[in-house]
Amino acid sequence: MTAEDLVLVIGSGVQRYREYLLASAGKHPIWLVDSADPTWQLPHVAGHTVVPQADAGRMTPDVPALVRAARQIAAAHQVRGVMSYDETLVVATAHIAAALGLPGLSVAGALNCRDKPRSRRLLTDAGVVQPRFAYVTDLARAEAVAAEIGYPVVVKPRGMGASIGVVRVPGPRELASAYTTAEESSRGGNPDFEGGVLVEELLTGPEISIDGAVRDGVYRPMFIAHKSVGQEPYFEETGHRITSDEPLLTDPVLADTLARAHRALGLGSGITHAEVKLTARGPAIVEVNARLGGDLIPYVGRLATGIDPASVAVDLARGLPPDLSTSRTGTVGIRFCYPSRSGTVAAVTVPSPGDLPGLLEAEQITPDGAALRLPPDGYANLSRYALLIARGDTPEECTRTLDAAESAASVRLTGA
Repeated sequence: MTAEDLVLVIGSGVQRYREYLLASAGKHPIWLVDSADPTWQLPHVAGHTVVPQADAGRMTPDVPALVRAARQIAAAHQVRGVMSYDETLVVATAHIAAALGLPGLSVAGALNCRDKPRSRRLLTDAGVVQPRFAYVTDLARAEAVAAEIGYPVVVKPRGMGASIGVVRVPGPRELASAYTTAEESSRGGNPDFEGGVLVEELLTGPEISIDGAVRDGVYRPMFIAHKSVGQEPYFEETGHRITSDEPLLTDPVLADTLARAHRALGLGSGITHAEVKLTARGPAIVEVNARLGGDLIPYVGRLATGIDPASVAVDLARGLPPDLSTSRTGTVGIRFCYPSRSGTVAAVTVPSPGDLPGLLEAEQITPDGAALRLPPDGYANLSRYALLIARGDTPEECTRTLDAAESAASVRLTGA
């Protein structure tokens, strides 16, 4: 690959959660297209272009402007591919790939993942196991659908990620509040995917996520993360655990479910992050996202397996077969620490990796003086005060280390 053999990266994300991806992708010549001048991104990129958002307050990409910018870059340089790991930019990235005649996710496939009702309808038509559902735009219809499905149900926004606005509803009395939370959450993102909510059957069983690669419509998993959730009735993701020789990677029913789901969504080529419940009916699709997983899942996957998700994404963007071979053994997990209430951070204590065998990293992620807000007022990086990463020879050993590390972590809050 020459310096002119560029891959465009659309959006860079939050530094703590995404820099490792940009750094790894930057082993190849990449050109960053982002909505603000780069700072921490500069060591990782060969060049950059700034394209302001259409609505900065709502993180709405200006798709025509992004396509024009990509054309201008391609007129001056040899562009071989385009990729993004930002949920809000996957549709724009697909438009760029189509405009430049590059490999990548199809526009329809990206839209099919971003728009949850659309995704559900396509998976239903393909006979893929998933929860019973309905897309509704008013509370009265939500009440009727929930009664038909049977409580408890789940309500979620039409097009948000990171479990934002997703609420478990135990009965009719709680539905109105949950509907409002989910519907209002959708209005904090792209207006193309706002308004209304999905009312879904509550699936029971362990939940996993799968980061995988799709090349010319053929799907292959990279690694499987076992997910932990908390903060009921919300679905805040509190941790993930990945094992290099995960038995589910060779499960034929799961493999068939994932393959049929990806075919139904018509994705083309690129990276996906699928969420699956292991139910009595078999593996059921929660959702398929047209980007790498969040919560540092790809980083944990790289530590556990040796597979480099960013390099895989670059290869797919260039139309090349990716290397999905594992080079490591054991289990690596991540745990996020939450306060017992909302407040302002006065002090955080985390254990030292040297004090606990197997603890790889322990880091305060919300600075002193910042507000911590539990759902529904805050999600993900607004409600976590620390992260912990551990390795073990077995999943059980990894979990014990994370439990001990979490017990040693603490936060002191002021205010409410």
